[in-house]
Amino acid sequence: MKVLALNSSARTGSHSKTELMLKHLIDGMQKAGAEVDVVNLREKNIKNCVGCFSCMTKTPGKCVLMDDMTGELFPKWLESDLIIYATPLFHHTVNATMKTFIERTFPICEPFLLEREGRWIHPLRRNHPAAVVLSVCGFPAMSAFNALTHYAKFLFEEQEKGRLWAEIYRPGAEFMYRNVEKQKDILNATRQAGRELVETHGVSTGTLLRIEQPLADNYSDFAKITNCMWGTCIAEGITKKKFEQEHMIPRPDSIETFMLLMPMGFNSKRAGATKAVLQFEFTGSVEGICHLIISDGTIKAKEGKSEKPDLVIKTPFDVWMDSSSSRNIRKRELKISAIKVDRSQALKLCRFSFSIFFFAF
Repeated sequence: MKVLALNSSARTGSHSKTELMLKHLIDGMQKAGAEVDVVNLREKNIKNCVGCFSCMTKTPGKCVLMDDMTGELFPKWLESDLIIYATPLFHHTVNATMKTFIERTFPICEPFLLEREGRWIHPLRRNHPAAVVLSVCGFPAMSAFNALTHYAKFLFEEQEKGRLWAEIYRPGAEFMYRNVEKQKDILNATRQAGRELVETHGVSTGTLLRIEQPLADNYSDFAKITNCMWGTCIAEGITKKKFEQEHMIPRPDSIETFMLLMPMGFNSKRAGATKAVLQFEFTGSVEGICHLIISDGTIKAKEGKSEKPDLVIKTPFDVWMDSSSSRNIRKRELKISAIKVDRSQALKLCRFSFSIFFFAF
């Protein structure tokens, strides 16, 4: 099986969830015996279709625009058994790069009008390659892909039944790195989807459910954490990419979001068999008390006081949050000096914060 995998993401490496998913899908296909040619569309010169219709009359089946599409990609597309259209979700559909590619496949059509099952179409000059659509988005629910799935089915399936082999969608993709275990299962399932595509020309329901599995217990918490991340980027005047490169953490804006975020930074391996209770007493812009219960590699955040805390940290809310999330080291040092901890507990604080959390002030 000859497969042409098109990646329209402008991002590369770990910043591209489209590329991450595509990489594992391809791995599964190759292990099942497929011959896969990967094309990063961002590296190609593909001009916009100008609607001249020359490909229908003057140069039948061939575009008059001289670029990478005419000279390289369209011939590859025609000779492939299967095309993977991998795109990030932009405005609920394929991005402009992928849309430009799709529009430039128009030379496969003849100019004549044909009615088929209530739909008007152009007949094809030759067989159209089968299609798989793969997409990722930041929204947490599958409903974000409703417009894309309508477009994919209308474009690839309605004219010829069976042409669309699968639609593979991953919502909440930006959150995958926050849940290592689920990320591993999602990527393994994506690899399995690649094998199934080669062997059965489809993807099983069970495999798709693993790929689409929720990454958070509820979408409300997901949104709160995400909004804190964007708020931190705005406050620091940085891009999301810079935020990730510097391994920053979102700045909590309430005790509720603080309690949601602290377990995310918990390092269960480093914590080991540690048993401890950390109590935070916040004053200032946000007032309240909460505590973290650490036991045998797990952590729970609870509101209110603990009966027997091992460590009590009394601090203005903004001081603690700025010290843990600011990029400015000097600013962090000044903030830390305002945090009150009993002298006998200072060593404990350092040990706890640097040994059991991925992030620490």
